[in-house]
Amino acid sequence: MLGRRELLGVATGAGILAAGATPARAWSLFSGDKPPAVALKPLTAPRNAKYDGGRPLTDEREVTTYNNYYEFGMSKSVYDAAAALKTDPWSIELAGMVKTPRTVGFDDLMKQMKLEERVYRHRCVEAWAMTVPWVGFPLADLVKLAEPLGSATFVKFTTLADPKTMPGLRQSWYPWPYTEGLTMQEAMNELTFLSVGMYGKTIPPQDGAPIRLTVPWKYGFKSVKSIVKVEFTDEQPKTFWQQLQDSEYGFWANVNPAVPHPRWSQAEERLLGSGESVPTKIWNGYGEFVASMYADKTKERLFA
Repeated sequence: MLGRRELLGVATGAGILAAGATPARAWSLFSGDKPPAVALKPLTAPRNAKYDGGRPLTDEREVTTYNNYYEFGMSKSVYDAAAALKTDPWSIELAGMVKTPRTVGFDDLMKQMKLEERVYRHRCVEAWAMTVPWVGFPLADLVKLAEPLGSATFVKFTTLADPKTMPGLRQSWYPWPYTEGLTMQEAMNELTFLSVGMYGKTIPPQDGAPIRLTVPWKYGFKSVKSIVKVEFTDEQPKTFWQQLQDSEYGFWANVNPAVPHPRWSQAEERLLGSGESVPTKIWNGYGEFVASMYADKTKERLFA
């Protein structure tokens, strides 16, 4: 089965993106027009000093112009193409093993949630890293709103898949829509965060607007973007990257510098902006919050 970087090569060879095409040009080839720029709205939320990131903030421009969002293209510069994402109106389906399956409007959800700002480190499996001031609320608050049954042991998340605005969905070898999952224990952990803003504004489309998961002790591919469905289940979800290459991208995906990716080391990470390489920390430095969840899972392949 093809790995992540081999898939990039296949896409280029197949002509999915013309050689030398920018993401904006890729959008133009798909739709005929370049999408307009997105106006971000200010968000006011108190900063929770308990979560300070432990590093200087990454420059906002770096965070908003260097992204993985394959639905809009496979380069890191998808911000122009992603501007086509329509986020209003938006709703999230609460499904599966819940007291009452239903759909919640994003605006209604925001009226029920108390927002705060948290500074988290974000570590990609590709070995780059950034530190971001996210605005949002604990996933645990949404779980409580959903009222899952006691027999639910996992939470599955699904990203929007809209072929009208997402040219990347033409890449038919990918198992769209993008899905991810957590155990219920992970979902209820105090660090697990649903982000609706960053740098004091609403999240831009390329970073996962209008609502995304932020799980700072795991590799970034666990932090599913543009969520349209949250499903509670008693079966471990088979997630997007697992379906593509389970030997490289497992369900747990906890950051560990001692366990290399099959094709590169995870011992260090490159900080966006400065380009500095620094040692990677186990659990991305959040062990005091999360390590105890895995004490009884010594037989599991906990790291991707």
